[in-house]
Amino acid sequence: MNIDKYKYVVVEGPIGVGKTTLARKIADRFGAQTLFELPQENPFLEKFYRDSARYALPAQMFFLFQRMNQLRDLAQIDLFNAPVVSDFLLDKDPIFAQLTLGDDELNLYRQLYEHLRPQAPLPDLVIYLQAQPETLAERIRKRGVPMEAGMSETYLYRLCESYSRFFYHYDSAPLLIVNNEHLNPVERDEDFDLLMTRIGNMRGKREFFNLGE
Repeated sequence: MNIDKYKYVVVEGPIGVGKTTLARKIADRFGAQTLFELPQENPFLEKFYRDSARYALPAQMFFLFQRMNQLRDLAQIDLFNAPVVSDFLLDKDPIFAQLTLGDDELNLYRQLYEHLRPQAPLPDLVIYLQAQPETLAERIRKRGVPMEAGMSETYLYRLCESYSRFFYHYDSAPLLIVNNEHLNPVERDEDFDLLMTRIGNMRGKREFFNLGE
C-alpha cells in the first residue's frame, strides 16, 4: 500500500467487524493520524440500547453532529504532510437512521444530513469489511462491552443487509470490499501484509478481496 496515493483512508463495516482495530494498525504501519468514532461520548447511546424507540433520534443526532465536527477538523489538516486513517464514513450515517427512526424523525434527520453532508471531505480509499451476523454477534459477546449486551441478532442481520445495500451502490470513492470471515489482518501479520499488497495493487474503483477458507 502506498500511503502517498491514499492520504485519507476510511475503514468501514458493521459493529464487531474490526474496523477500528484495523484502522489503528494501518495508521501505525504508515505513521498516519487517526480519526475515530467516539461512541463513549454519546450520552444517549446506552439509553438507546435499552429503549431504542425513545432514544433513537437523540442518539442519531448526536452522532451526526459529532462526526461532522470531526470531519470539519479533518478538512483543516494538510493531508500531504499528515495522512489520516478513519473508522467511519459520514455517507453511511443514514443506514442507522433508516433502521431506527420513525417516518417523521427520519424526515427531520434527512434534512439535517443533506445540509451537512457536502461539507465532509471525500476519502481516497474506503475499505469495507464484511462478516456474517453470527460472526459479529460472537465477536461482540467476546469483547464484553456492557451496553452492547442486549443487541439482538435480528438487529445485526438488518444492519448487515443495510450495509450490503449501501455499498452495492456506493461510488463516491475507490472501494475495496473485504470479506474478513477467514482473513484476520489484526492478529495475523501475514494477513495484514496480504491486505496491504491487495490495496497497493488496486487498479479499478471497486474491487473485492476474499481469502477463502
